[in-house]
Amino acid sequence: MSVKLRLTRMGAKKAPFYRIVATDSRKARDGEYIEQIGYYNPVSDPVEIKIDAEIAKKWLNNGAQCSETVRSLFIKNGIIEK
Repeated sequence: MSVKLRLTRMGAKKAPFYRIVATDSRKARDGEYIEQIGYYNPVSDPVEIKIDAEIAKKWLNNGAQCSETVRSLFIKNGIIEK
């Protein structure tokens, strides 16, 4: 099983809200996930990003791969380096 750290969309129409989750790479974007790591709200001003760094580092150390968007959010929060 390949684990990916990626976003799953929540929220209403035209008001997206994303959860950062660890999920099996074969599952659907909004399907079931293993663990929630944090959330990302691009609509609010300023943009809201909350990530549990301890859980994120645990998954990265276990070999999970990040999507491009999640990788950029991790870099902004100092969880991983460029």
